[in-house]
Amino acid sequence: MSVAVVTGAGGSLGRAIARRLAADGQVVAVTDIDATGLDQTREAVLAAGGEVRAWPVDLRDAAAIAGFFAAVAAGPGPAAVLVNNAAIYPTTPFLDIDVQEYDEVHAVNQRGYWLCAQAAARQMRASGGGAIVNIASITMHGGWANLASYVATKGAAAALTRALARELGPAGIRVNAVSPGAFPTAAEQIYDDPAAYNQHVLDQQSLKRRGTPDELAAVVSFLTGADSSFVTGQTIEVNGGWVMS
Repeated sequence: MSVAVVTGAGGSLGRAIARRLAADGQVVAVTDIDATGLDQTREAVLAAGGEVRAWPVDLRDAAAIAGFFAAVAAGPGPAAVLVNNAAIYPTTPFLDIDVQEYDEVHAVNQRGYWLCAQAAARQMRASGGGAIVNIASITMHGGWANLASYVATKGAAAALTRALARELGPAGIRVNAVSPGAFPTAAEQIYDDPAAYNQHVLDQQSLKRRGTPDELAAVVSFLTGADSSFVTGQTIEVNGGWVMS
């Protein structure tokens, strides 16, 4: 079995991705700064019959990222798949965002993706190839109020995807992005009226129901599997028809 690394695996989307990749036959190496959520993901994968290893890692810490990937390679084996999913999303009006908040969001959502992709790609190149999936966001298309730092990092994730696909393709490494719409997760707690937001989502989508984390995980599974062997440099929208491209 090959090894799939999933960052931000303590949340509902990361957990669904980890479960799906384990069901696909991967050994999943999961990480999150939230030790409780990470343990819940580990238990969920084990309960489903999958094989999993878990490491709590702060993606703001470059040395911790390097140590994590070294531990993965020394344990279950070198990464064949990377899903860059971890993200933070403080809600602050643009004119009130200070440098500390801006830097922290970019450290996790952009620099963290960069460092994880670099570490994983080095292992993949030595093994003859692999697949990287960066999780972007519907917000990069239209912008979302009070989330400027987050939105900027998600646009960067899509752009980084294209750059890495171009450069890493000759090494047999495919790089794609998945751009989720408004999935019902804990992130919706940032809205004052969740019921009104839910109705807003349904009004915008072509499909008049909310998506599930498992539906997002299925697209990640496709992009990391053999059926997408000639797909690279793409951003796949998974948003129920809210944004079409």
